[in-house]
Amino acid sequence: MLIFYQSSKLEKILNNQSKLVKKFGTEQAHVIQRRLFQLDAANCLADLRNTPGRCHELTGDRQDTLSLDLRKQFRLIFEAADDPIPKLPEGGLDWNLVRTVRILDVRVDTHE
Repeated sequence: MLIFYQSSKLEKILNNQSKLVKKFGTEQAHVIQRRLFQLDAANCLADLRNTPGRCHELTGDRQDTLSLDLRKQFRLIFEAADDPIPKLPEGGLDWNLVRTVRILDVRVDTHE
């Protein structure tokens, strides 16, 4: 999949080993890098359904975003960035057609 970032600052942190370790610690940095590699290697979002850890669509005021488990309570928050966003007739994303994502944040709690 193609990966974009919400901001250049976030992109620099998540793609620079020393900045990533400084901000999140060694273990969390390793997990974030692994998740970014999995996103990059996936052909479509549906490929992530078979990886360890949970990847799911969020609801409420975070509708149209997704959460990918990292370590402990940390989550990688992202959205589909295809144009147009592939939707199922009954609502929600068509995971088989999502091929571009935008990383929005690394959060501790998606319910805040």
